[in-house]
Amino acid sequence: MTFELIYKQFGASSILMEWPQYIDKAILNDILRFKSKIAQSDFSNIMTLNHAYASLLITYDVSNFDVSSEILKLSDLYQSADEVYESKHTLWKIPVCYDQSFGIDLELLSKEKRIDVDDVIKMHSQSVYTIYFIGFLPGFLYLGGLDEQLFTPRRATPRLKIEKGAVAIGGKQTGVYPSESPGGWNIIGNSPVHFFDVSKAEPCFAKAGDSLQFYPVTLKVYQDIQTLVDAGIYQIESEVLDG
Repeated sequence: MTFELIYKQFGASSILMEWPQYIDKAILNDILRFKSKIAQSDFSNIMTLNHAYASLLITYDVSNFDVSSEILKLSDLYQSADEVYESKHTLWKIPVCYDQSFGIDLELLSKEKRIDVDDVIKMHSQSVYTIYFIGFLPGFLYLGGLDEQLFTPRRATPRLKIEKGAVAIGGKQTGVYPSESPGGWNIIGNSPVHFFDVSKAEPCFAKAGDSLQFYPVTLKVYQDIQTLVDAGIYQIESEVLDG
């Protein structure tokens, strides 16, 4: 499956490729497939590839960059026959404590949505989310797949400090703050897992195209997991899936 793409020069040394502008797993898979094709092709003048929900920014060595010829090469490559693309991905299972001491906006969100707190937790933890890309903060995973009934506008007044590990909902998205940060999302829980750890060979355990599912834990279990995480011996539960 291919899409009608738009190619634009972006700054002095980049090309922006745009897919249809909506969040969709088929678009994500197409972007990842094309990034893989570029990596296997003769584009020695490309410096970086950065994708978002429906776009790919390609930055070149400015000393060897001709916009028209590069757009033609990219278009030809995109339309060419596919190599075999490995579509296996990892499902990460992430513990979350939805206790009121963490979920400081959970009660208000429950009232605004007219959904019992227990049902909010159930709906949030039953969904399987797709990781579209990583950004905003190192280790911040942009997730798709939040139940529409939980869509909630961001707070009118952002907080100056959000705790590391805070699990939150903002608009049509949910996510986890990987480090202490200002933020305007609605906080419903906290995960003891480190989403970004500079001591690791791969600081962020997940990658675009992976899946993620939250599961509720009690405050006691949260504290037990946190002890293991701090000791460097906690292993995130995961499984490799096809497709």
